[in-house]
Amino acid sequence: MAGVIKKTTGLVGLAVAQKPHERLRILYTKILGTLQTMPQDAAYRKYTEEIVNDRLNAVKAEPDVGNLERKINGGQIEEVIAQAEHELSLARKMNEWKPWEPLVEEPPPNQWKWPI
Repeated sequence: MAGVIKKTTGLVGLAVAQKPHERLRILYTKILGTLQTMPQDAAYRKYTEEIVNDRLNAVKAEPDVGNLERKINGGQIEEVIAQAEHELSLARKMNEWKPWEPLVEEPPPNQWKWPI
C-alpha cells in the first residue's frame, strides 16, 4: 500500500486508523500484561496468549498494512483494532470474574445436561 492512503473503511462508524501498527502493539501489550495476572493454567489465558503473541509478532514483522491484514485474517486493520480493544476489555473482566476459581456452591443436578 505504499503511496496509497485509505480514505474510508467502508464500514459505518469505523474510522480509518492513522497508526495501526502502533495502536495494535499497545493493545496487544496491554492484553498480555492483563493475562499475566491470571493463573498460568487458566484456559482463557493459555489460548488468548497464544493468539495475541502470534498477532503481535505479525505486527512487528509486517510493515505493510495490506499484508498484515492478510496475515491476521481478521478483516480490515481497523476491525482488528476493534477486536483487540474488545479482547482487552474482556481480559480485564475475566480478572474480576475469576472463572478459574471453584464454584461458590454446588450447581443444581442436571444443570449442565441438555436436553433434559
